[in-house]
Amino acid sequence: MITLGAHLSASKGFVNMYETALSIGANTFQFFTRNPRGGKAKDIDIADIEKFSELVNANASFGTVLAHAPYTLNACSAKADVRTFALETFKDDIARMELIPNQLYNFHPGSHVGQGEEKGIEQIAEILNEVIFEDMTTTVLLETMAGKGSEIGKNFEELNEIIKRVELNGKVGVCLDTCHVHDGGYDIVNSLDEVLEQFDKVIGIDRLKALHLNDSKNPVGAHKDRHEKIGEGYIGIKSFENIVNHPVLSTLPMFLETPNELDGYAKEIELLRSLVK
Repeated sequence: MITLGAHLSASKGFVNMYETALSIGANTFQFFTRNPRGGKAKDIDIADIEKFSELVNANASFGTVLAHAPYTLNACSAKADVRTFALETFKDDIARMELIPNQLYNFHPGSHVGQGEEKGIEQIAEILNEVIFEDMTTTVLLETMAGKGSEIGKNFEELNEIIKRVELNGKVGVCLDTCHVHDGGYDIVNSLDEVLEQFDKVIGIDRLKALHLNDSKNPVGAHKDRHEKIGEGYIGIKSFENIVNHPVLSTLPMFLETPNELDGYAKEIELLRSLVK
């Protein structure tokens, strides 16, 4: 069985997300660690975390969950106060994730806003070196980006340059977003194997730890980053059939970020599971 989930609201806690995931046919979930536009995270509910851990430990089919950093976490901003917010948020989020060990924490590398790719890559690596520690069980994931504006991570080479500069880079991986790589110019529709071969050559396929499954409202190489429902965009249903059956990708946790409510996620999860051969 593929490990498949959707982006859920964390407002009612981990047990609620677990139960909601099961109700829509999912066996994992993704959540924002705090308001995606920034702000303080809600207080930790230890009882909720302990109950969630019990439920997951008793359910062998439930997979790794993915926490998503807020969009405002920009580790390579030209503004010192924004980088300080990124550092403090990162540290706080990792501390929280360590309460549910061996999970994933995903973040957008950020936008260099005129400083240039080299400076941006350097600043991202600096923050990762400050927040990653030897005994950490959480795996930090750099997300592939579409390349709009001054985004870092628009290609595999930029992600690899960040990873190479992280001292404890065994704790760093990549989350491949299907909409983002498509919009970034990687033709996963016609050349999925070739794209993965390029990923392996540049970064190493063992670094690929999770997938964001999103169709795209724009053609390949558009650099727009506009998600569409599965099978209703330029990527198309056949491509997602190839993904969920691919020998490398089918073993990874997959998370929907499509423009849906819960009923829509339930339909997409059912559709994706029906494509598995």
